[in-house]
Amino acid sequence: MQKSAESLVLVLGASGKTGSRVARILSERGLAVRAARRDPRVRFDWNDDATFAPTLDGVTGVYLVSPVMRVDFAADVSAFLDQAELAGVEHVTYLSGYGVEHAPAEVALRAVELDLGSRKAFTHSIIRPAWFMEDFSETFLKPVADQIVVPNGNGREAFVAVEDIAAVAAATLCEPERHAGKAYAPTGPEALTVEEAAAVISTAIGRTITYRDTDREGWVRAMVASGIPEAYGDVLRTLTSTIAEGHGSTPNGDVLAVTGSIPITFADFAARATSAWTTETVR
Repeated sequence: MQKSAESLVLVLGASGKTGSRVARILSERGLAVRAARRDPRVRFDWNDDATFAPTLDGVTGVYLVSPVMRVDFAADVSAFLDQAELAGVEHVTYLSGYGVEHAPAEVALRAVELDLGSRKAFTHSIIRPAWFMEDFSETFLKPVADQIVVPNGNGREAFVAVEDIAAVAAATLCEPERHAGKAYAPTGPEALTVEEAAAVISTAIGRTITYRDTDREGWVRAMVASGIPEAYGDVLRTLTSTIAEGHGSTPNGDVLAVTGSIPITFADFAARATSAWTTETVR
């Protein structure tokens, strides 16, 4: 059953890649949205549990995004879910990570998944996406001096557009009964090496972008030196080694099955994101 406009969905990370798009899609479908950010309008702060209950007041559904750049957040999320139960939340959709179902219980993302599965007061859905295509245009895969440097070797990944991730998440929040207890792993329609992705970007912008594999430990040290928390360096080490060892995500039909739409190709993404790789923005 489609949720009505009387429903109120709390979107955490509403200024982030997926959260901003989830909030937009839900609003376009007529649902009331409470967009939580660390600002005075809807103040939510994982480091201040006093903000949990007010943010959840009157909420029926939650798009749950864990604290970013942390690996120790399971207890904080559990406390938030306690408050969600007290508030009468009916459904939670959680943004997890690809393959997290195979991770040990002490890994925070998996701990939250297991926590959700143990609760009976509300239903839940889990979203486990592949690497974001937007990593090439916005974050750590963005070319610097026309070069993408990351220790992914020749491994392939079914990079997925954030818009497709958001569409899957929004569907679970619009029709929670249909998606209760389900886990989806949104991927793009093709698995690419970073070298192949660089070639697609090159075609889109008419300038050669190259890929350089690099020493993983040196790369992690450089990322930490640039401001990434040291503990999160272990996450980056695992993510890149998983791809390099040939265990990256592979295309599946989850986006089509949930949304009815074919997932965005990397070529389509690159054509839309050309402004991110203009000469002026390349450092």
